[in-house]
Amino acid sequence: MFEIASPETVRHYLIDLQSRITGAVAALDGGTFLVDTWEKAPGETLQGNGITQILEGGAVFERAGCGFSHVRGPRLPPSATQHRPELSGAPFEAMGVSLVFHPHNPYAPTVHMNVRMLAAKNPDGQTVCWFGGGMDLTPIYGFAEDAAHFHQSCKDALAPFGDDKYPRFKTWCDDYFYLKHRNEPRGIGGVFFDDFSELGQERSFGMLRGVADSFLGAYLPIVHRRKDMAYGSREREFQLYRRGRYVEFNLVWDRGTHFGLQSGGRTESILLSMPPLASWSYQHVSAPGTPEAALYEQFLVRKDWV
Repeated sequence: MFEIASPETVRHYLIDLQSRITGAVAALDGGTFLVDTWEKAPGETLQGNGITQILEGGAVFERAGCGFSHVRGPRLPPSATQHRPELSGAPFEAMGVSLVFHPHNPYAPTVHMNVRMLAAKNPDGQTVCWFGGGMDLTPIYGFAEDAAHFHQSCKDALAPFGDDKYPRFKTWCDDYFYLKHRNEPRGIGGVFFDDFSELGQERSFGMLRGVADSFLGAYLPIVHRRKDMAYGSREREFQLYRRGRYVEFNLVWDRGTHFGLQSGGRTESILLSMPPLASWSYQHVSAPGTPEAALYEQFLVRKDWV
């Protein structure tokens, strides 16, 4: 279905990306990713295959999931056609890599990255391809140097594709990763883009690669700085409480989760982003002047980090 960036080219890149990322994370953690290769059964609405890799109970990461999927379906679900109503119900092809890493240490932030390509036939029979993705950081305890490093990495990755891309995609990320029912950002953001094809097929795919290839350099130095910091029950309890917000966003607002579930995707692979443990408290209030309150006052606010 792809006219210039062939499915074989995109698929090869994404599988290699998954392998590079999980290899680097396993080397840092010392653990091993479980590799689950799957294929949709004949007769199911959605057809395709993928590779789910997950590390649980490691020395550094409590849960680190990274999945590749390549699927075809008879009808695009509503979550994929918000901005392309003319493609509602069209046959489609989609492939991507999505990851979420939840470290043990509350001082090490959770991170999310996703890159994807979708294609469908419009009513005139023409193939329409578009790209999406980005990455964002969700600290439990914020550090300005970490936020600046992460955002600078995002900005540098997008610089070759136009000076407008980072500020535009940062704003898009701030708008998207927002818990509307709580009037609260999910974290300190990063970059996010969707329904993107304005640079043409090859250059748009190049931009996707630029973002994805910058991920390890954006995130792993932060984990190295924070993974061995001392913490106690107070920090752990706050970490689990904040993870509850992460779960809320993914289940209530995330278009990727909705797309996977609405299109008949593989549930366990779709929900690999969930933390192994989370909590909710009806009366939680962070006392003024505490490190917990600083998260809300200094980091869960819109800010130019670079």
